Amino acid sequence: KLILLDSLLQETIMVVLHVKKRDESLFLYETTVTAKVEDVLQEVVAIHNGRLKVIRIASELEELAKYGITMKPEMQGLAPEQIQELQLVDEYVEECIPSGGFAYEQDPCQRRAGRAPTKEKKETLRNAVGEAKHKIHRDRVKEGVTLVMKTIFESLELLDGAVKMVYPMGLPPYDPVRMDLENCEDLEGTQEAKEILEPQTTVLWFTTHQMKNEKLLKDYFGVNEKSRVVVKVGRVGGGAPVREPRFSEEERKQIMLAEHRKREELKKLIKDDDDSYMDREWMNPNQLSNRLQGVSSVRWRP
Repeated sequence: KLILLDSLLQETIMVVLHVKKRDESLFLYETTVTAKVEDVLQEVVAIHNGRLKVIRIASELEELAKYGITMKPEMQGLAPEQIQELQLVDEYVEECIPSGGFAYEQDPCQRRAGRAPTKEKKETLRNAVGEAKHKIHRDRVKEGVTLVMKTIFESLELLDGAVKMVYPMGLPPYDPVRMDLENCEDLEGTQEAKEILEPQTTVLWFTTHQMKNEKLLKDYFGVNEKSRVVVKVGRVGGGAPVREPRFSEEERKQIMLAEHRKREELKKLIKDDDDSYMDREWMNPNQLSNRLQGVSSVRWRP
């Protein structure tokens, strides 16, 4: 029983990895020092890519709330008169109408159809976006909240549920929200594609050491589970990332503030010392005559 209890206690004590990309803080990941680097890498990559997916969908949902569904790719960017002249028709505009009707709001980029949801339904989408983004936001690092794939799935389900509430008939098959939710997104040639990681081409770095897949975390961190360690994701062959500064930005600010206070106090002490000597007896120009007259100890009061 004691052995079982001891093993259960050990399982609850985990090492926390502060995952970064370059100097950008991403999320906290909880694991154990006995975990294999390869397994940790797979999970970290999955969470990283999951965060990106949530962020992409959330961004598109904000546009969906403003301007409605996206138009057919061949119609995007064209002015209404050009669409009419070319006799282009988007059959999904009539099929994919938001619940409760719509209010026309022209998309300045001519990417979306302009049939925006009503105010109430806009709020449904925006509330879901706000909650989903909060779950995976980098500020969770400051709060000490770790991120797991379950949270990613919860965020995606939240966004998917909001879309189904506002668009019960569904979205067009080419709409980026639907494509991302169905894992059919086409990111080729986009900036987003450059941010996605692949386990085969990604490595983890601890300080200036590239972590080998076949090793265990304790080979780098030691056996202390109750610790928090910064690791950075990088590309294979990309070279070691910049070493972490000795102090965090917040710690650096605190040190600078303490130094400033110290200097101010020193200035005050010096100033006080400079002024205080004026009251001393040896600074009195009448010191000799007063002594001769026997009044050297006289003090005047106002």
